[in-house]
Amino acid sequence: MVQKYQSPVRVYKHPFELIMAAYERRFPTCPLIPMFVDSDTVNEFKSEDGAIHVIERRCKLDIDAPRLLKKIAGVDYVYFVQKNSLNSRERTLHIEAHNETFSNRVIITEHCCYTVSAQHLGKDVHPENEDWTCFEQSASLDIKSFFGFESTVEKIAMKQYTSNIKKGKEIIEYYLRQLEEEGITFVPRWTPPSIAPSSETSSLCKKQAASLALVVPDAAQAEGLGSEALSSPSGPPEPVAGTPDDKLDADYIKRYLGDLTPLQESCLIRLRQWLQETHKGKIPKDEHILRFLRARDFNIDKAREIMCQSLTWRKQHQVDYILETWSPPQVLQDYYAGGWHHHDKDGRPLYVLRLGQMDTKGLVRALGEEALLRYVLSINEEGLRRCEENTKVFGRPISSWTCLVDLEGLNMRHLWRPGVKALLRIIEVVEANYPETLGRLLILRAPRVFPVLWTLVSPFIDDNTRRKFLIYAGNDYQGPGGLLDYIDKEIIPDFLSGECMCEVPEGGLVPKSLYRTAEELENEDLRLWTETIYQSASVFKGAPHEILIQIVDASSVITWDFDVCKGDIVFNIYHSKRSPQPPKKDSLGAHSITSPGGNNVQLIDRVWQLGRDYSMVESPLICKEGESVQGSHVTRWPGFYILQWRFHSMPACAATNLPRVDDVLASLQVSSHKCKVMYYTEVIGSEDFRGSMTSLESSHSGFSQLSAATTSSSQSQSSSMISRWRFC
Repeated sequence: MVQKYQSPVRVYKHPFELIMAAYERRFPTCPLIPMFVDSDTVNEFKSEDGAIHVIERRCKLDIDAPRLLKKIAGVDYVYFVQKNSLNSRERTLHIEAHNETFSNRVIITEHCCYTVSAQHLGKDVHPENEDWTCFEQSASLDIKSFFGFESTVEKIAMKQYTSNIKKGKEIIEYYLRQLEEEGITFVPRWTPPSIAPSSETSSLCKKQAASLALVVPDAAQAEGLGSEALSSPSGPPEPVAGTPDDKLDADYIKRYLGDLTPLQESCLIRLRQWLQETHKGKIPKDEHILRFLRARDFNIDKAREIMCQSLTWRKQHQVDYILETWSPPQVLQDYYAGGWHHHDKDGRPLYVLRLGQMDTKGLVRALGEEALLRYVLSINEEGLRRCEENTKVFGRPISSWTCLVDLEGLNMRHLWRPGVKALLRIIEVVEANYPETLGRLLILRAPRVFPVLWTLVSPFIDDNTRRKFLIYAGNDYQGPGGLLDYIDKEIIPDFLSGECMCEVPEGGLVPKSLYRTAEELENEDLRLWTETIYQSASVFKGAPHEILIQIVDASSVITWDFDVCKGDIVFNIYHSKRSPQPPKKDSLGAHSITSPGGNNVQLIDRVWQLGRDYSMVESPLICKEGESVQGSHVTRWPGFYILQWRFHSMPACAATNLPRVDDVLASLQVSSHKCKVMYYTEVIGSEDFRGSMTSLESSHSGFSQLSAATTSSSQSQSSSMISRWRFC
């Protein structure tokens, strides 16, 4: 398995030329890196004007590996080839390295880059400064075979690579101090040779520069930096085209995200880059990406899978806008006994919930399960916002909050079955979409009935989350190891014998006059979650869902965006010169099926023949469960276009009449041969469409591929499709 590493941008607050002087002192050997035994120059090139210097070295390394492994491998030292390409004109140094020893069994590649700060940083942590120097590093490790010790070699390599990364900045700073002790605090920039600038000379210089660009395989040019070669050395360099303005740098990570190991930093940067390349919607903030990585112990594939599911969920339910667009009903404002209350000793926002004083049955009967869920989501969104604010206020990363739950008054009425069911669903949704947001949960005054409730809910809580629970019975919270260890005395709520007035509602019984009937709650629940531009539809085996779009002006653009919520479907687009008959309204009609989970409409008449009554204008697109699909089609003719989603039947194995095992499992997952899609369509005039008019094709959005769709094969397919299409 290929292991990859990508570093953040590391900043030296020293000029590029001084950093280069310090860097050169690492050779031919470096006592600060014991494994770096020696190095020999095997090839060197300098341009006539001295601006470009390419040097290739063969480096000898003493890898810290068990003697037995070295004996089996038959080597005492490992050799690497390192190529340094210095462009003094552009003030860049590109370093490329690969292993020479065991290159047929192990492939190690590394690319590093030193450049000026003005070319790199867009973060507020570091302003653009041409007197500062940035460093980036990426590497990959691919162990094909190693005498049966593949896993051991991988662990050794990653361990030593991580330790060397940590030492890298320290070594440069060590040699900077050494230069300073020798009185060297300034190294002049490269300047062109002073030759009379005649027109012939100027022309000759340009030709020489062009020839150098062809002769020297400079890594800087491979990165697209060579086009700036003739810029004035005295003026600030122009930002490099294609360089993102929001690259993560090491100081930003430490200031806003916390102390991470080099490999954890790499996981964050790589997952963030993947989202930028594949996700066409709103990208989560770095703090939130980091939460998903922590929830899966920095396993990128697992973190990506759960985050993709969460992004689809947020999009479906418009969670990003819940604080601006949704206000809690008055019943919640009056009877939900919870609210924000200052912060704990670690600076985390503190949420107080007086669960024992809350009439959970009355709230469920008056509002329904969906309203309570939406309210809890708004609390979590507010918590994320408060964490960002506290990070700025306290000057250190704060990514989670503390919840204080007072259980005084908890009794058997809180174990009402529908209420427990609502609680379990809320826990499930929060666990899936807000991982690692709970820093600590303080449960106070737990009564005798609490173990019963805990037995019901604890299996649904993640193990890492359960470890953050602190439970106190009676008045134990007032003793050693209690509340004062986590919350300042001045802000302990008055109902817990503190001195701070707490504005959290006291709860109480919800009047039965506010209760709603089951029918009212069902209709309300549907309305709450369907206030969106998206529509949902059910797709049955033998009963596709179709929508009709009439086009008056040719060359209009039909755009679509849909998520496959359940099952696998085939997406088609058809054209017809005549309008299909509207679906029948009678309950026995085969053209219209409605259900609480969505509707089903069929427009293409059963007697219509493909190629005579209607034609296919796009190739069928097979979409897997969990995928998000966006695309567009430029209409060639006026008339009627039909977008169709139909059930995808898994084909049996070609070599036998028996279905494959994975086909059987897939069919079992689709209960009653039913699929579900959530879609949005729009017709745009060609002059108003900002996408590429030459490649308007259907495309899977890589950001929301779930389960099997997150495998490497589907990712490569998704990436290739995305590269052909961009929706602006």
